[in-house]
Amino acid sequence: MSFKAAAIQMCSGVDPVKNAAAMARLVREAAAQGATYVQTPEMTGMLQRDRAAALAALADETHDIIVKTGSELAREFGIYMHVGSTAIALSDGKLANRGFLFGPDGRILNRYDKIHMFDVDLDNGESWRESAAYTAGSEARVLSLPFAEMGFAICYDVRFPALFRAQAIAGAEVMTVPAAFTRQTGEAHWEILLRARAIENGVFVIAAAQAGRHEDGRETFGHSMIIDPWGTVLASAGAAGEAVILTEIDPGAVKTAHDKIPNLKNGREYSVEKIAGAVAGGVAA
Repeated sequence: MSFKAAAIQMCSGVDPVKNAAAMARLVREAAAQGATYVQTPEMTGMLQRDRAAALAALADETHDIIVKTGSELAREFGIYMHVGSTAIALSDGKLANRGFLFGPDGRILNRYDKIHMFDVDLDNGESWRESAAYTAGSEARVLSLPFAEMGFAICYDVRFPALFRAQAIAGAEVMTVPAAFTRQTGEAHWEILLRARAIENGVFVIAAAQAGRHEDGRETFGHSMIIDPWGTVLASAGAAGEAVILTEIDPGAVKTAHDKIPNLKNGREYSVEKIAGAVAGGVAA
């Protein structure tokens, strides 16, 4: 069953109320163009490097404005509304980087907490310690929807192909990768990682991104993309600013890709043995 998918590109600031309004405006634009599944980026609700300020501005899931607005938009337009992720306050003082998928009646159909934490030091001086503020998730899911089997990831998860392979083996036809990639890492790796995950698993990839210079000083790469199972970019956005990209998705193309390259079926169990390299008087046997 084909469906029209939209990826919303945003430049979220430090005020969740303003970000919720921007999300609503862009989702209305996507729905007006016929989208029945709409995805927003990672950290839709707020990008804020100051941890104390972030904690002061955020709420638990029950009172979060992005969760409330996402549910209302799904119900208003009768769509599958995917808040790629937003920061949710937990009872222990930390946060969850949590995505939500709402059904057309506004109910939450799935939650996904980002599993892999972005703890890196980049060579341009940027340093990130996501685990200092966020609690990592531990559960991946494949959700059966009327139009496709859907798997979930967030941003840095895209660098861990085993997560995508496990979901593909479980039947996922569409993988979702909402993100807030840094400009530096995005320029080097964003498109190639997304296309690789699509090709190696024979699935569609939908990746809504943050884009541009944000109020907290960071710069994100943008280039939201929708990619087919053969690795073709079906729709993409620019490097900065808001955008809505849409395309028709036919999950039947997943079977076609798997028939051509049946690597999911051909995979084999194997062991890895570490052996010594060169030795005196010759080489290891």
